[in-house]
Amino acid sequence: MKGLRTFLVIALLIGMLAVPRASHAGKLGANVVALFPKDVGEFAYADLKKARQLKWFKPLEDQMLPGRLKEFERFLSSAGVDPNSQVDELAWAIVNESAPARKQGNGGDKDTESTGGGEQLVGVALGSFNPGATADAYAKQKLPVTKVHGYNLYAFGGAGASDLSFFFIDSNTAAFGHRAMLEKLIGVRFGEEESLLRNEKLFPLINEANSGGVVWAVLNPYYTRMALSQLAPEIGQFPEAAKLTQRMKSLIINFEASSGVDGHFQAICGSVEDANTLSALVQAGFLYRRYQEGQSNPDLAQLFDQARVSAKGDRLDLKMSLSDDQMASLIRKNTFAFKM
Repeated sequence: MKGLRTFLVIALLIGMLAVPRASHAGKLGANVVALFPKDVGEFAYADLKKARQLKWFKPLEDQMLPGRLKEFERFLSSAGVDPNSQVDELAWAIVNESAPARKQGNGGDKDTESTGGGEQLVGVALGSFNPGATADAYAKQKLPVTKVHGYNLYAFGGAGASDLSFFFIDSNTAAFGHRAMLEKLIGVRFGEEESLLRNEKLFPLINEANSGGVVWAVLNPYYTRMALSQLAPEIGQFPEAAKLTQRMKSLIINFEASSGVDGHFQAICGSVEDANTLSALVQAGFLYRRYQEGQSNPDLAQLFDQARVSAKGDRLDLKMSLSDDQMASLIRKNTFAFKM
């Protein structure tokens, strides 16, 4: 459950950066995708307007959010941005510059040395808001504002490259994230950086994932391996698993929610044979996890028992579902609680 919790944490944390509103719920326009820089490790979308209608969303949000993000929510409110009413939809990307780089060789993609730099976030919030109110609030409180290509970058906690900031692109769009990534996003708008639309590996998968849902995401090889190790850590007990996961290419995640949550994970493997073998390992890992959780957390054990794992061509296909009652029970047991 750690992998699912990790992804939901990201979705909900970004929700706290609330600013604005969008076009088609569950489906993101290519014009928004085009705002992002080319080389990202994860690209994701959340329909928070739809999520807020779910009865378990607020208690889940309260349980998962760390204190730092709650401070940021209060800070945004003081700056004229209401996190709970103004935001409808969000898109964001994560770049882990400390992850191993990938190079192409005769044997396929291989990891090289770390590129350094750490994990960086950049996102776009869509909606309706008042940029003037934020400008007035910053001026009144004498908070730091930085000009980049004519945009006012409003900082939280500092104005360094690794600090969080946000700015308004127009009356319906705002960008947020780490300062260095926001400058890249601005560079895309001015033709100084390549757009995510030029990413030949991720962009087709983004189009595939972008078909509706409360939350969806596309991950590159590094984040795919990380997600699988969190979602099914038990497969690490099998010696052959390491080689299989090293050859994985990407992961598509979709979450639907109405009465409960339906999660769909599609991991694109190195070959059809890899997908078949990995499917068997994940099923074995889930069987072990089900018995492990059976006594202490039966609802979590049932989640693994009901998980449907199969191989479809070169893809590992995993579907997991939670009812509203199961969600409520897991929340009561602090299953999703954020831990530093």
